[in-house]
Amino acid sequence: MHPTIAIQGFEGSFHQVAARRYFGLDHAIAPCATFGQVVRHVAGGTTTFGLMAIENSLAGSILPNYSLLQRHEVHVIGEVYLHIRQHLMALPGQRLDDLHEVHSHPMALLQCADYLGSHGHWRLVETEDTALSAQRIREHQRPGIAAVAGALAAELFDLEIVAADIHDEPANYTRFLVLERGAPAPDVVHPDADKVSLYFHTNHTQGSLAAVLSRIAGMGLNLSKLQSCPRPGRTWQYGFHADVELAYAGQIADLLRELRPVTEHLEVLGAYRRDVLEAVPAHVVSQGNVLQ
Repeated sequence: MHPTIAIQGFEGSFHQVAARRYFGLDHAIAPCATFGQVVRHVAGGTTTFGLMAIENSLAGSILPNYSLLQRHEVHVIGEVYLHIRQHLMALPGQRLDDLHEVHSHPMALLQCADYLGSHGHWRLVETEDTALSAQRIREHQRPGIAAVAGALAAELFDLEIVAADIHDEPANYTRFLVLERGAPAPDVVHPDADKVSLYFHTNHTQGSLAAVLSRIAGMGLNLSKLQSCPRPGRTWQYGFHADVELAYAGQIADLLRELRPVTEHLEVLGAYRRDVLEAVPAHVVSQGNVLQ
């Protein structure tokens, strides 16, 4: 039986592309309107896994999603760094001169502002999802209207890409976390794990955070992410989400022993194999590759 993966967004979205990168093609997806629904599906056991964006190289961290990790019985088993490539797509046979309107999620439109602005007569329409915009064009057979979305949406909904790679910044990446139900077993770590995600808070005294960072540095480990989040009920006090890169899985136990004396609360959110960035293809430029 193939697993079911909860994703935020609709069929053809970048979340589905990331799911394919991690799981391959032998799975079903459960589209969710919100990240909260993704996590609740996983925590409740209605899906086998979940995939949730956590940060973007341009827009930064998605702070509410860190809170979701803490509030629900889920843990991180993997990550995906996905190169975000936005394309302009329309019904087969449509050319740039035929277009008068472009639909997509507000963030996608913003990421393509330079290219879209060069076609000032186009009306820009904000929607709830990139892939859903593409699907609606196909379902309603709407000539003259294009969508900004990923290549998977064009493939699934039989649209033609009339302008490829129209995003302003070629090196645009989103990091996704792969989630599984339950808390991680502290004494069961996959032997290939070379990254660990932690949550901790300290006693809120001078130098307390520095003590944590010094111990990580003293072990020769790379702190690849440190994100502060407000602690509920503790005004102007913060907890911290940290991602630490390891040389081998056995270092997790050593790291926890080092950090417990200098933290008030410390928990492992997941240990997993870290992903590597996809290289930006040489032909990808900010103006896009336009089919005239």
